[in-house]
Amino acid sequence: MVYSPEAGMRPILVTGAAGSVGAVGRTVVQGLRRRGLQVRALVRRDDDRAQALRATGAEVVVGDLTCARDVTDALDGCGRMYFGMAVSDQYLLAAVTTAAVARAYGRLEAFVNMSQLTVSEMDSTSGSESHQHRQQWLVEQVLDWSGLPVVQVRPTVFMENPLFQTVFSSIAEDGVIRWPFGEARTSPIAADDVAAVVEEILADPAGHIGRSYELTGPRSQDAAGLAAEISDALHRTVGYTAVPLQEWLDNDLAALELPAHVRQHISTMARLHLDGRYDRQAEGMAAVTGRSAEGVADFVRKNPELFTR
Repeated sequence: MVYSPEAGMRPILVTGAAGSVGAVGRTVVQGLRRRGLQVRALVRRDDDRAQALRATGAEVVVGDLTCARDVTDALDGCGRMYFGMAVSDQYLLAAVTTAAVARAYGRLEAFVNMSQLTVSEMDSTSGSESHQHRQQWLVEQVLDWSGLPVVQVRPTVFMENPLFQTVFSSIAEDGVIRWPFGEARTSPIAADDVAAVVEEILADPAGHIGRSYELTGPRSQDAAGLAAEISDALHRTVGYTAVPLQEWLDNDLAALELPAHVRQHISTMARLHLDGRYDRQAEGMAAVTGRSAEGVADFVRKNPELFTR
């Protein structure tokens, strides 16, 4: 592909570009293309999602993030990159492989890494987090040592995460939230807002290198607060039903038949909610984009089909 000189920069590599939960990578590709920037999208399979990326004008390459040769080929000629990958037991291998290739490449202006807010509370001896959390903490350490021009993006739980989609799933059927978190408070964020932060950093990384941005929704609230916000968006009353955590894990979460690594991660996130670990408020969204993250009511209004029969 010949890159237009008016773009003024080398192409931006976006990994996980056809991803699932919230599709941050795909949204980043779309946003960068709307800005007229050249994008190379790395996908695992050449399918309909890859074709949709091509329709935006992005160059699409197929590769495996755990394979150094694939990453090397994908990165060749790029000036900035975003690393994002779905929850996977291959995450650590993929991230370290990508970091090693990027370090050897030596020509990146920015390496934007998708991490998690929980990582900011961890250290080398932390033991209450999931296997995925531990991998993400280790990746942050590796990137710190790498000398790469890194920007860490640490969102809290996504509204699109199976954790919250399962909690909210009974609204359409019964008009209530099945809440397994006791009196805990939480501040979920929409994937579109996370993608907006990544897009802004990639489009103009000056001033962001070496920084970490923690991202949450606009407020931290309990089940009653969430129910009130959703009620307002749906123009009907939504209540909440307290569910014992183990019952929710054995029934609601088990029904999704998730892979073992993903199930262990989501289960741990649920337990950490119960322990108050997601009662967080951060201003990373405003610091990067100049605006606050959208709330749960905004998410409901944009996705009414998830909450109605």
